[in-house]
Amino acid sequence: MNNDSSSRIAAALREWITKAPPGSRLPSTRTLVAEHQASPVTVQKALQSLTAQGLVESRPGVGTFVRAVRTARPADYGWQTAALRAPLATARATSAAMRDVPNDIVAFHSGYPARELLPERLVRSALARVARSEAALSRTPAAGLPELQSWFAQELETATPLGFTPPAPGDVTVLPGSQSGLGSVFRSLVGTGQPLVVESPTYWGAVLAAGQAGVRLVPVPSGPQGPDPDDLDRAFAESGARLFYAQPNYANPTGAQWPAERADRILEVARAHGAFALEDDWAHDFGITTAPVPLASRDDGGHVLYLRSLTKSVSPAIRVAALIARGPARERILAERGAESMYVSGLLQAAALDVVTQPAWQSHLRSLRQQLLARRDLLLAGLREHVPQAHVAHVPSGGLNLWAQLPDGTDVARLARECEAEGVLIAPGAEWFPAESAGAFIRLNYAGPNPSAFTEGTRILGEVLGRG
Repeated sequence: MNNDSSSRIAAALREWITKAPPGSRLPSTRTLVAEHQASPVTVQKALQSLTAQGLVESRPGVGTFVRAVRTARPADYGWQTAALRAPLATARATSAAMRDVPNDIVAFHSGYPARELLPERLVRSALARVARSEAALSRTPAAGLPELQSWFAQELETATPLGFTPPAPGDVTVLPGSQSGLGSVFRSLVGTGQPLVVESPTYWGAVLAAGQAGVRLVPVPSGPQGPDPDDLDRAFAESGARLFYAQPNYANPTGAQWPAERADRILEVARAHGAFALEDDWAHDFGITTAPVPLASRDDGGHVLYLRSLTKSVSPAIRVAALIARGPARERILAERGAESMYVSGLLQAAALDVVTQPAWQSHLRSLRQQLLARRDLLLAGLREHVPQAHVAHVPSGGLNLWAQLPDGTDVARLARECEAEGVLIAPGAEWFPAESAGAFIRLNYAGPNPSAFTEGTRILGEVLGRG
């Protein structure tokens, strides 16, 4: 009854407001109570609804007034064009992998694992503990918490063969996510206008970071077993580059993993050219049928800069990564980091350390391996049944994605739009190429939510693709 009465009063007042000039005072609450035979509470509810709609404004102790409609004067930002001049790189739109979508969408596009694949209980417990610790109120050293530095160093040390000098905790710089580390390395070790060798295709975020740093990309084709060492040698020789960005294990987007022999040859090429290799080990915790062996574990001469993130495997809310570098290169990177962000939140560092040092962390990783295997195979089966035109050249032994090539002439952008209209999101492959796309590709994430919808999602993808 009261709700109906307040709606009736609000409707009557809206009609009154349309005829009243801005700034007019509404009748008092007492007058409205008497006029509409309603309680003061009901009248107040009607006035509150009008306030929420922006039709009236209340002035305490004075009354309620018709709100004046303010016509915004168009802002003129033209002066900024001259002040900013042309950007170093053309700004790219946010990747399709970063889009947030409703729950009823089949999400093949995401670059992150679904919530059910995260160690949620460990993360919540860790955050509760560190919130009560000194980390909640302390500034951390610029290079990171010493305990977390030690953990990252020990992780790489376990993979280091006999005869090689393992990294020391002092070689570790903790970062607020690996994306931040990419920018720091490109700015401090490459520099504006200088060449950077990259695999093609490669991580879209690395292309973005390189563009913002103003470096010049030198693409090298890379297949299921990584780039050809001869191609890399030629790229170094022709460009004079001194840094190669690469993903030796479970590359994004292709899922490629370098065989040991090829990894050794690539490392020799870098050494021969007196160059660095920036190893992005983003998927270290996502092995399925193989275990990742970092390229950095076979280098103790400072040629490999090792970047490892915990953001995807622990929680996207805990953006913590580390860069292991030796020699003067580390000092340059650390100086750049100090200018960029000074230090990383001690609260996040402590939470990440708490999670990965719990006994249940290893149990979680074993369970995660099995879940990723099941999801990968489920998506593969759906593609083979419903999208036979999609060619998956390499079934990844780890990571989160399938890389599929579609028939020549496929309009991938149009395919993505039409799939989205049918409730399926895919990631067009063009954004993973540092230059022109080598074909019609899509990247499909098998770690997304609701794997029970994978079959239906591939059915829709196949149907839309079949329309031509």
